[in-house]
Amino acid sequence: MTGRLMLLDTASLYFRAYFGVPDSVKAPDGTPVNAVRGLLDFVDRLVKDHRPDELVACMDADWRPQWRVDLIPTYKAHRVAEEHTGAPDEEQVPDTLSPQVPVIEDVLDALGIARVGVAGYEADDVIGTFTARADGPVDIVTGDRDLYQLVDDARGIRVLYPLKGVGTLQLTDEAVLREKYGVGGRGYADLALLRGDPSDGLPGVAGVGEKTAAKLLAEFGDLAGIVAAAADPRARLTPAQRRRLTEAGPYLAVAPKVVRVAEDVPLPDVDTAVPRGPRDPAALEELAKRWGLGGSLQRLLSTLAERH
Repeated sequence: MTGRLMLLDTASLYFRAYFGVPDSVKAPDGTPVNAVRGLLDFVDRLVKDHRPDELVACMDADWRPQWRVDLIPTYKAHRVAEEHTGAPDEEQVPDTLSPQVPVIEDVLDALGIARVGVAGYEADDVIGTFTARADGPVDIVTGDRDLYQLVDDARGIRVLYPLKGVGTLQLTDEAVLREKYGVGGRGYADLALLRGDPSDGLPGVAGVGEKTAAKLLAEFGDLAGIVAAAADPRARLTPAQRRRLTEAGPYLAVAPKVVRVAEDVPLPDVDTAVPRGPRDPAALEELAKRWGLGGSLQRLLSTLAERH
């Protein structure tokens, strides 16, 4: 991968499409297809505006991996709809969105857009591994700030964060991160685990918010430096900060592995090139007819053809 690689946090984008496109957008049989058509519109706009050479739709094969839960049991616990033994837990998803996900997968496959999910890993981990392996610049498209940890100006890695649809994207580089959070990409994971994140069930360190976390990182460099300072009576910490960091020791010992994306996922061998046209025209035609994909699909096909 030496050209410009675009990695889609697919679930993040189809959730946004689902809530951004009215559910009055339906297939001929009355089934809502707002997430399907919205995602196709997103991909069309992204390819048109940012002209990637390679494109991968990264999937959550396991949205709540057991190895993360084993380390922090509260990880995403409030989003579990149903627990399963020996299989991924079921996530709370709107009733009319769940049936659209297999359609999205079928359409991406018929188009020939690489789609990668790996058992035991989240899409974030797939994105982290593709990013680690890339030789050229990388655009990560996500509505999840967790992936800010991958931003790296030296390697041309940035996050395209949708502010409104995908027509308005925040092009997140290290300057943006330093202005908003006081850290660069390398420091963002440490800031996130110190601050905590209720949406992911991460408790953080009591009494340490975003600004305090940024100050601690500026003072001591990274999480390891902060933990060492908490054990050093000469370090410049308030008594309350020292106590809270010490009490959070067990959490701080495991949180990095939970919060930092994996970079060693066993990725399958896939063709990541942006397709010129559909891989399976007959299947795509059938999907378009059954689900009423109309203009959304035609616009994307035109953009892919013009791209080449």
